[in-house]
Amino acid sequence: MKVRKGDNVKMLAGKDRGKTGKILRVLSDRERVVVDGANIVKRHVRPRRQGQKGEIIQKPGSVHVSNVGLVCGSCGKTTRAGYRVEGDKKVRVCKKCGSSV
Repeated sequence: MKVRKGDNVKMLAGKDRGKTGKILRVLSDRERVVVDGANIVKRHVRPRRQGQKGEIIQKPGSVHVSNVGLVCGSCGKTTRAGYRVEGDKKVRVCKKCGSSV
């Protein structure tokens, strides 16, 4: 996958289409990512101790990596990532403007 934790992405499909957010977690074995503020799901939490109440919490769920697009930091457009070798390192580059992501 060409997206990493901490990248800014834009939702391309689904109920949160058009929203932008930061990747909180990458689930590479399932090809899914968790984006901050997108695909919010409700989870019921049981009480941990006696006297404590159970609650319903909201947290971001995972979305398939094909439903997000990487946002370039320099041009600000949704783009695909390519790779270029600079010295001994392999860096990701924006396919639209050519700058490193």
